[in-house]
Amino acid sequence: MQEHPFCIRCQQNNKLTPATVVDHIIPHRGEQVLFWDRSNWQPLCKQCHDKKTMTEDRYQTYHY
Repeated sequence: MQEHPFCIRCQQNNKLTPATVVDHIIPHRGEQVLFWDRSNWQPLCKQCHDKKTMTEDRYQTYHY
């Protein structure tokens, strides 16, 4: 968060909001390699993180 102190979703909407959460772009669902993969991290504010978690991350995607 020191390197990227602002919420990237807010920035996309031309707002400058301090990031308070390190979000996993792809939900790790307990997978340690994905959890610690820094390229899978993004800075978000709590509001954007909560919204993402309740919409995009809520249901597991199955690939057949």
